[in-house]
Amino acid sequence: MKGILQKVGLGLLICVLYLGQGWGYDVELAKKFDSFFSKLTPEVIAKKPCMISVKNLFEMIEKKEPFVVLDIRTPQEKNFVRVSIPNTIEIPMHELFKEENLKNLPKDKLIVVVCHTGARAIAASLPLNMLGYKAIVLDGGISELAKAAGRSVVGLSW
Repeated sequence: MKGILQKVGLGLLICVLYLGQGWGYDVELAKKFDSFFSKLTPEVIAKKPCMISVKNLFEMIEKKEPFVVLDIRTPQEKNFVRVSIPNTIEIPMHELFKEENLKNLPKDKLIVVVCHTGARAIAASLPLNMLGYKAIVLDGGISELAKAAGRSVVGLSW
């Protein structure tokens, strides 16, 4: 639980430092945050409701469950390791919330958000959920996916 709280804290810190500068207090936005975050009690957080393990992701692929992978890493990061899981959408985090990019995301399917370690994916998935998407985070990100998959698993290109 400590690890997830650290990741969530990092995600929120990123939001505050980079996005919150110069904004005034927005009562309606604060109400939306309260509605969303009030459901995340310590008991709920302990169950990692917003995360999926690599093992569960592989099971979803095998079962051909309907979902998309949203890779929010930078183009430079993708030069090292590319994900070629079917139905992967690549939108860097800094471009994710542009209207034309949000229109490319399905509201009727689960979205598995991935980044290098999962910290940015947490920061991105929270507002996606608040906008009506069903977004969860790959626990440990591409790093854990690479460890679990090795170099021989279909779906990853090196």
